[in-house]
Amino acid sequence: MPESSSQAVNILSVDVEDYFHVEAFSDRITPDMWPSFSRRVAGNTKRLLDLFAAHNAKATFFVLGWVAKCEPQIVREILAAGHEVACHSYLHRSVWRLTPDEFRADTRQALDTIEDAGGTRALGYRAPTFSIFGKSLWALDILAEQGFVYDSSVFPIRHDNYGMPDAPRFAYRWDLGGGKSILEIPPLTVRFAGYNLPAAGGGYLRILPMWYTRWALHRVRSFDSQPVALYLHPWEVDPEQPRMQGRWKSKLRHYLNISKMESRLSELLERQRFVSFSDYVDQIRTRKLKIYKPETTFQGSL
Repeated sequence: MPESSSQAVNILSVDVEDYFHVEAFSDRITPDMWPSFSRRVAGNTKRLLDLFAAHNAKATFFVLGWVAKCEPQIVREILAAGHEVACHSYLHRSVWRLTPDEFRADTRQALDTIEDAGGTRALGYRAPTFSIFGKSLWALDILAEQGFVYDSSVFPIRHDNYGMPDAPRFAYRWDLGGGKSILEIPPLTVRFAGYNLPAAGGGYLRILPMWYTRWALHRVRSFDSQPVALYLHPWEVDPEQPRMQGRWKSKLRHYLNISKMESRLSELLERQRFVSFSDYVDQIRTRKLKIYKPETTFQGSL
């Protein structure tokens, strides 16, 4: 049964990138090689737009600047369908691999390209591969400097490529000093046996059994009284995409259960109500959120 309208809504997002942009194959495929691959991102994004429309769901589409440059019409179609467009960098490079100047230039280029394509300025940012954590927290100051209202790059889990397990699990504000701050809205985790476990996003939705996803969503809504923050990629609903060569772990993460993703997503859209990040930000704007200072302790309260 779908949730009642009296219950809190959930947050839906899409990282708009193609199958050859992913971190899993970045050791073999560099940005200068991207033009040689057949683009499938526009068709897959339209597929998601149709699916969301069928379930009356709204989402935030974190668009890669390179995609906005090559496929500007898909940015306009996202906006025309009533969704939000946000920023996912320009060249999908992990933040910790960049200098502050390189990150600033990449972010500005992405912002300008997305605005040129859709005529709107992005208010939100998500780093490629959730790559803002301990050694790249300096990026938060640059995001605030560039006028971003919110970020969704800090994943409060342990992972071999990313993660900041001691960060808060639900919406909070980074205190950046000098009167600057930025709202952080993390991907979904469930707390169990003293650990934060990832759930209901990208590979976690595809690879982990559906009973786990149902349990995690129920636990977060019932025990934490918080909305679900779901994310995915257009290539994850494309079982026919070209197969890439790479390490066995990379191929496992990228392709496992890819044929099941659309049906799993449809189940969640049927049972829950989803809105964009900007809609959620509007709802919590007057709430007193936790304040978190990078590399310090919590201050404030919910």
